[in-house]
Amino acid sequence: MTALTAITGARIFDGDLWHEDSALLIEGGKVAAIAALRDVPAEARTVPMDGLSLVPGFIDLQVNGGGGVLLNEQPDVEGIRTICAAHARFGTTALLPTLITDNRAVTAKAVAAGLAAREAAVPGFLGLHLEGPHLSIARKGAHDPALIRPMEEADVERTVAARKGLEALLMTLAPENATNAQIAALHAAGVTVSLGHSDCGYDTASSAVDAGARMMTHLFNAMSQLGNREPGMVGAALDLGHLHAGLIADGFHVHPASIRAALRAKRGPGRIFLVTDAMSTIGTDMTSFFLNGREIFRKDGRLTLADGTLAGADIDMASCIRYMRDVVGIDLEEALRMASLYPAEAIGMTGRKGRLTHGHDADFTAIDVGVNVAATWIGGTPVFAA
Repeated sequence: MTALTAITGARIFDGDLWHEDSALLIEGGKVAAIAALRDVPAEARTVPMDGLSLVPGFIDLQVNGGGGVLLNEQPDVEGIRTICAAHARFGTTALLPTLITDNRAVTAKAVAAGLAAREAAVPGFLGLHLEGPHLSIARKGAHDPALIRPMEEADVERTVAARKGLEALLMTLAPENATNAQIAALHAAGVTVSLGHSDCGYDTASSAVDAGARMMTHLFNAMSQLGNREPGMVGAALDLGHLHAGLIADGFHVHPASIRAALRAKRGPGRIFLVTDAMSTIGTDMTSFFLNGREIFRKDGRLTLADGTLAGADIDMASCIRYMRDVVGIDLEEALRMASLYPAEAIGMTGRKGRLTHGHDADFTAIDVGVNVAATWIGGTPVFAA
């Protein structure tokens, strides 16, 4: 049996351009080429996907849960496997299961689970995102204030050790609860430091970026806003070119006019990219669930605490792309890049993820004209078919 597979019959978006009358050639879990149909080797195994579009698999750097599982409540390999499988149904081929602020014991279990998930090669598992506990209580959002605390040197040591066993490790922190020296140490060890849940001003954020911070977590939400005399975290995210910024495009977290303004204003090379901030509800009919002992309610597309505070999002990545195209009004191609190429850039994986070109991982999603997911492949292997 040949090791070469040709996906035929579909339009192919490589991350930059569309290819017509072509086939996606896959070998050894990698993209071998996009070839004209007449040039497909006779020995290739063909898989027809007539009438669909092949696009780079979606990459989600903030996924709290899915399939009925929340990482905080089930910090083990099977929990991670369930979350990854739930999001694969919606086109996500790589994700960072995200631990919301919790105690030291749960954090340790989540890190151990991540290391085990990498060892087990769980399809779709890219690494971990530790969102807290070193945040600002003033901008806590749905995080439990009783669990928020300053970063200690032992936290730095444990995070650096965890990074050695993971392909990617992202940590959201507030400059109020971590020093620039600690940020520099994390950055030097390969941890992607993201600023978030912070009430700090522009100068403090800029100083953290100088120390090594490279991302901003869920732009506009749980952060100081743009003002005339104090640009705040939002102003820093847009003005500081080194920063990439995640964005929740669900119609509840950020107004579409604010999204459009941010896209026009963002200074490069950092980009704004899509995250779901999804909870355990994705792929289920759950109406509520618990986080840190507090009940979160699901209604009309929103997830909230009893007091109405938004608590994560009830959305998948394909739906975010549709929202960006249909409501925000950007081109489909740019919305796709915001869900694939730009998050890959944010964590330094552009040589492997985010494009369908030679040598990249054969992670792709087959969609119809409505951006409904028909199939998802990870590493050249099908993991979902509608």
